[in-house]
Amino acid sequence: MRRAAVANRSQPSKALKVVKELDAFPKVPENFQEKTATGGGFSVLTFVFILILVISEFHYYSSTYLKFDYEVDTEVEGKIKINVDITVAMRCDFIGADVLDQTGQDAYSFGSLEMEDAYYELSQKQKRYHEITLQVNRYMRNEYHAIQELMWLSGHHPGFKLGMPQRDDEPTGPPDACRVHGSLEVNKVAGNFHITAGKSVPVIPRGHAHLSMMLKTSDYNFTHRIDHFSFGDQSGGIINPLDGEEQITKNNYHLFQYFMKIVPTKVRTYGQQIDTYQYSVTERSRAIDHSGGSHGVPGIFVKYDVFAFKIHVKEEHQPFWQFLIRLCGIVGGIFVVSGLLHDSVGAIVDVLCCRFKVGKYSSCSKLESCQETAHLQTNLRENSEVLSAQFAPIPQDMKNNDNIYVENR
Repeated sequence: MRRAAVANRSQPSKALKVVKELDAFPKVPENFQEKTATGGGFSVLTFVFILILVISEFHYYSSTYLKFDYEVDTEVEGKIKINVDITVAMRCDFIGADVLDQTGQDAYSFGSLEMEDAYYELSQKQKRYHEITLQVNRYMRNEYHAIQELMWLSGHHPGFKLGMPQRDDEPTGPPDACRVHGSLEVNKVAGNFHITAGKSVPVIPRGHAHLSMMLKTSDYNFTHRIDHFSFGDQSGGIINPLDGEEQITKNNYHLFQYFMKIVPTKVRTYGQQIDTYQYSVTERSRAIDHSGGSHGVPGIFVKYDVFAFKIHVKEEHQPFWQFLIRLCGIVGGIFVVSGLLHDSVGAIVDVLCCRFKVGKYSSCSKLESCQETAHLQTNLRENSEVLSAQFAPIPQDMKNNDNIYVENR
């Protein structure tokens, strides 16, 4: 029974011993630990660097990013709102603005735009606004070729999106331009928005025509400035490609064409929930000279078509588990790298100091070498005396004593 109890008691101890053998984190006794100023300095730098990276990682986790998904646009029905604010260097009585799409629907059913007399030359305040809008727009197009980072991140609302400021001076002379602005509700199909000479009249059975027979050649001047042109509801931070665009011509008969691809966009961010539209545009212009073979109708024509895909924009945070993994990687990686650097630097310093007798290795003088040699000689002398005493010769009178002789042997 006692043997069985002892056997049962020894099994947990054996299992515990096996578990201890698998310990991947052995403990070093404090007696074998040596703390130095160099190690302390490395520790301080390591903790500071870890703190900086942890703060940076937390800031990155707290920020958001945009995720883009692409899907087929299944909303084949509906309307698209066209927002227009264009100033043309012609009198309002001489021009007409309307839309014609592939359905052949009456242009007047889409709504109407307001036309008000204006001065084409801007005031100083308006010029600054126009220059800022134009510079930002060109920078975004040339540098990024996309404006998603500026468009939908929550809380971003540029100050220049407040619209063209009111004129703060009183110009002399009659107005020399016409400001065309407002919104139109059009079908979600390809269409053509245009501003050309003469007021439009309906034509049976479909379409419309512009009456410009009474205009003289000197009345034509399609120099224009686009303060705003967009599709859909307005979203804070959007910079449309044509905002701030200005075209100046010296020819009375001139044709300006803008070809647009409209992309339906669903925006779901923390700042806004909106369905709107983006668009890309290419432009082309030429002078109308029938005698030279350049035919056409002078005016401003915006031809648009709706893209078949929809962009879904979502604002998301970094996953929490990814944040923890990155945090553990930062802390553990810096500890390991700093330990390797400390050991490497210490080894290099020891080699150099030992080679050139610098630092703690400079105390190895001739006196210490002599003292060590003397100490070794003393130890050897003492050991030799002990050995001589152990193996001393046997006295003559004790040689006949067998017992003592055996003991000496």
